[in-house]
Formats: sequence, C-alpha cells, structure tokens
Amino acid sequence: MAAPGALLVMGVSGSGKSTVGALLASEDRIPWLCNLHDILLRDVASGQRVVLACSALKKTYRDILTQGKDGVALKCEESGKEAKQAEMQLLVVHLSGSFEVISGRLLKREGHFMPPELLQSQFETLEPPAAPENFIQISVDKNVSEIIATIMETLKMK
Repeated sequence: MAAPGALLVMGVSGSGKSTVGALLASEDRIPWLCNLHDILLRDVASGQRVVLACSALKKTYRDILTQGKDGVALKCEESGKEAKQAEMQLLVVHLSGSFEVISGRLLKREGHFMPPELLQSQFETLEPPAAPENFIQISVDKNVSEIIATIMETLKMK
C-alpha cells in the first residue's frame, strides 16, 4: 500500500483530534516547507510580490523557506531532481506577544479552535529570529494599522 497523501484524524469531541493532528503535522513539515520555498522562489523570480503567512517557529524552518533543501542539514526528498542552491531575500516579520495576550485573542476568536496546550507548545518551540536573519519584530500590542505602517516603512529602507 502506498503512503497516503492526506490524513484524516477523527473522533468524538474531546478525543484529542486537534492535539494529535497538530503533533502529526509538526513531524512532517520539511517537505511542505521545501514546497513553499519552491513556490516562493518561482513567484519572486516571475516578478510577483509575495506574502506568506505561516508559523515558521524554528530557525531551521525559516532557513528552508529562504535557502531550500540545500541550505540546511535536514534534506528534502526530491526524486530525479538535481540539487541546486536557490536562495532568496526574505524579510521575516515576527509578530510577537506574551502568552497571556495571544491566548486572550484566541479565546475571543469565533470559528477557530486551538487548545491552550497547543499554544503553550508553540511558545515552547518558538526560536525567535535573530541576527543574521533578515527580520523585524513587531509587538501585537500595536493596532493593525501601526503594524502595516512599520512593515511598509521597513520595506522602503531595504
């Protein structure tokens, strides 16, 4: 039997679907991140302005997004393709906030479910960007207009 391309985690409410699903997804990020790198590289090369929103909590994940499979110790499987170094300039915008602020926001969201233990796990996993990464850090305490203005101002300076 061939490995499935998708996985359904099912069960009654409270059985742990979200927790199990999130943990399974975190184990298989490398090929997904490599695919995102290839999409980013293709779109940027064609002259498009690209915005990607994903957690990218670990430096290794961000390295894969910028450098592809050859830029990090963890390798992607690419059958039949020659390895090539394909790096792009990527500005990492780190929206940062305290656990209390973020968990308070999540509690107010409708139609989006995230168990508190998963948020705690994300904070424990988080490796904030640091030099030499190309990044800015913006507090989520600012309103959205201020966040956008900060990003746009940074892009003008680059």
